Formats: sequence, structure tokens, C-alpha cells
Amino acid sequence: MAADYYDVLGVARDADESQIKRAYRQLARVHHPDVAEDKTNAEHKFKEINEAYEVLSDPQKRANYDRYGAAGGPGDGGFGNFSGGEGFGDIFDMFFSAARGGAQPRRTGPARGSDLRYDIEISLEEAFTGTQREISFNHLASCATCKGSGAEPGTLVMACDRCGGSGVMRAVRQTPLGNFVSQTTCTKCNGEGQMTPSPCPTCRGRGRVETEKNLTVRIPAGVDDGSRIRISGSGEAGMRGGPDGDLYVYLSVKRHERFRRDAMDVYIDVPISFAKAALGGEVQVPTLEGESTMHVAAGTQSASTYRLRGKGMPSVRGGGRGDELVTFHVVVPTKLSKRERELLESFARESGDAIDERSFLERVKEAFKAD
Repeated sequence: MAADYYDVLGVARDADESQIKRAYRQLARVHHPDVAEDKTNAEHKFKEINEAYEVLSDPQKRANYDRYGAAGGPGDGGFGNFSGGEGFGDIFDMFFSAARGGAQPRRTGPARGSDLRYDIEISLEEAFTGTQREISFNHLASCATCKGSGAEPGTLVMACDRCGGSGVMRAVRQTPLGNFVSQTTCTKCNGEGQMTPSPCPTCRGRGRVETEKNLTVRIPAGVDDGSRIRISGSGEAGMRGGPDGDLYVYLSVKRHERFRRDAMDVYIDVPISFAKAALGGEVQVPTLEGESTMHVAAGTQSASTYRLRGKGMPSVRGGGRGDELVTFHVVVPTKLSKRERELLESFARESGDAIDERSFLERVKEAFKAD
């Protein structure tokens, strides 16, 4: 399963906003791809840190994450664990601008929306038969008023007239060592490279609005604990015409009272009487689809295991089923009727076993004499 966001930032679950921000800045200094030696791992780690901070720094998203996503990781938050929301850009430009030769322009082209995560718990029986669940969550959807452009209908999005659409301002300074070029984020467009003279009144120029989404999730038969279902295009809306993200539904299967599962096989312990174990016969055995009759051979020993073929879990890809392995445990009676005792004593004598044939009253008297 994915890591918890609090663990990602290394803060306690009751950490305040300043502690979360401080932890984020410290980690970003170390793992930023521009300064880390291992570029590939640094990019993944930096993205993970960003996603954690994006959720935990937003009070509403953090509340949703605490409520639904007790153990999440990259891609979690909001509603039973998700990542999304507005990207927060180059927050650390002030730390890394020198290493990169100055501030870099932000991406002004289409941007894919963030993926979301939703956790669902199902029973073993539901995993066996397959089921469906109705889910509801909040996500950022494309603004219906401006169609995601961020501009008021009838107006245009324009290139920033200060930076020319690059998102950065460049300045050249003459020094004794030569010309020095510095770059800073354009303060007029905040590095976006474009302006909306008349922002959309619905989304306030953001192009996306938070809204509730309802979905029916179909869970196929045979899913196991930790299985993941991808629902394409049901994540956060893309920006500037970019595609929507995906929704990932993670499944957890509750522990069953009697059955244990191992891949496609299921296991169960079944008690049987001494007489049934000794003489053999038919026994009713629980399965995930009801009672099943199986034959127990005479002389079955306690802890003997039998296999019911084809009574296990179905393959999630179809085309086969596992087995059910039944372990029988011989139950010794704790109370016997007079007739039952007489029969067992007769059996013991025939078997050559020594038995205590004294009456109960005689055994009590013997106990008092011992005292």
C-alpha cells in the first residue's frame, strides 16, 4: 500500500501548518531534481513530497484525508485518499534559481489532471461473487462556465505583455567578470505566461471548480486484498485543455470468521465427531457458495486435510477457480450419557485399553480418602 502523507513529510498527525510547511521546505531542498545526485529517484521523491504537502497544507483536503485515508501515499488525499488540487508551481525557485541559471518559465501548455485514490473495503463473499459500490467524492472539475479557460465567456486569454508569454523576466547586469543574466518569475502573470483580463466569475480564473462526483464501481469476482481498479478520466480535470486524471480504487478484503484465503485457494477448519472419524461417512462442509457434501474416509485422523476441487476463489481474469482445503478436527465429547459411556467402555475393552470403571460415587469417596 502507499505511504502515509504524514510519514512522507515526517510530521505528526497533529502538526500545525507551520510545522508542515517547514518539513516540506527542508525535504524539497534535499530532493529537488536540480540538486540531487540521483535524478530519477529524486523526481519521484519530489513529486511524492509535493503531493503530500498539497493535501496537508489545505485544511479541507487534509480533513477529508484524515477522515477517509488513514493510510495513504502518493496519489492519496481528499476523500478516502487522493492527490489533486491546484499545482503549487516552483515554490522553491528562490533556493534553486542559481543552480538552474535563474527562474524557469512555468508550463503554459495543456497539463494533465492529477490522479485520485479511493479505498473500499469488501467482504470475502463479495470478493468471491463480485459486487458493485456507489461512491461519492469531491474533485476538481472543469468549470462549466468558461469551459476550463479561466476567462469570462466572450473574452480571451492573452499572453502576458510583460514577459511575452515566457513566465519569466530576464535582466542583464554588467560586472567586471562579464555580463550576468538573472531570471525572476514574472510578477504580473505569476509565471503563468498568460493573463485573463476578465476572469471567469464562477472559478475566479482558475478554470476548475470543486464539485461532488458520484460513480458506480463494479468490482469483479476474484479480486484480492490490495487489488486496484483504474477508472479512466475520473480524476481531477486537466488544465489548459489537458486530459483528465484517473481514479484508482484500492480494495481491501475483510478477515473472514471461518475461511482463510491464499491466492485462489481457501482454507477452513471443520469439527467432526469421533464416531464419524472412525467409521467414515458424509459430512456437510461450508463453502463460499453454500453447504457442500463430502465423503470422509473411515479412520480419518484429527488435523487431516481434504481438498474440494473447484470450490475456491475464481480467477479475476476468468477461466478457472481455486480449491477449498478442509481440515477436520476430531471433537472429544465432554459429557456422556450412561448409554454412551457403556458403549465407549465396551469399545475400549475390545481395543485393549485400560479404563476406570469405578462409579462416580466411588471416585468421589476415593478423593476424600486421599485428603
